[in-house]
Amino acid sequence: MRPARLGIALALAAGLVGTTAGCSSAGSDRPVVAVTTNILGDVVTEVVGDTADVMVLMPPGADPHSFEVSAQEAARLRSADLVVENGLGLEEGVARHVEAAASDGVPVFTAGEHVDALEWTTEDDSGPDPHLWTDPARMVDVVEALDDALRANGIEPSGTDAYLDELTTLDTEMSEAFAGIPDERRALVTNHHVFGYLADRYDFRVVGAVIPSGTTLASPSAADLRDLAAAIDEAGVPTIFADLSQPARLAEVLADEVDVHVEIRSLATESLTDQGPASTYLGMMRSNTDAIVAGLSVS
Repeated sequence: MRPARLGIALALAAGLVGTTAGCSSAGSDRPVVAVTTNILGDVVTEVVGDTADVMVLMPPGADPHSFEVSAQEAARLRSADLVVENGLGLEEGVARHVEAAASDGVPVFTAGEHVDALEWTTEDDSGPDPHLWTDPARMVDVVEALDDALRANGIEPSGTDAYLDELTTLDTEMSEAFAGIPDERRALVTNHHVFGYLADRYDFRVVGAVIPSGTTLASPSAADLRDLAAAIDEAGVPTIFADLSQPARLAEVLADEVDVHVEIRSLATESLTDQGPASTYLGMMRSNTDAIVAGLSVS
């Protein structure tokens, strides 16, 4: 029985390479890079090119704060050649599995360790802001450090230079697009604190968030909603931006409390989509830029 069970286990493990999002076909003898989030998964895929198989744990449309992995995926994680995570407290549902892989000796690259990290703050709380990808300039730092980590672990990436050029172009496009928004309109309200890095890069004000936290797992109080409603009213914010992976119910409740018309626009801020423009990191950022410009131009 033991040989049969071993054969089944090996078949299941091999099958993960072919069935997990972003992976190449099973049977490859290339090194495996396991990536926690699908945003980083897309970036890693572009950087490594055809020199490694990329196993992305987070499915399209999932919430990076709360998604979890199966036992088979956790086992595959612990046998990867390199694990790439966002860090800064983002992957709350899989952090223990990354720690287990590290304990087994799997090298772990943490993107948040290679940027000038910010903090989200409220009157009562604060914490590290994990949403570093909303600033493509910081993603340049991540990709440069990732290139070093890949090479240090025997993987020769083939797409680094081209992708760095893409990030530089994206940064320029976003700067030019946002330049048309008047200073008094550069105010952002979201489901939770997700745009701190974008605001820092492109001179926006973060008026507040429906969920006053850096994670979607927190909940707002009635007092939080009243305070934010007052801030929105005072700032004249025309739009609330709600992430596609989160229901807009809380944002809608808040909009009902504000005695002005507030539009709600959905953005893919924390997860790529299965199809459409937000199915890649570059596409997501361009799509969000267009939506922000349109949303803050509402009169």
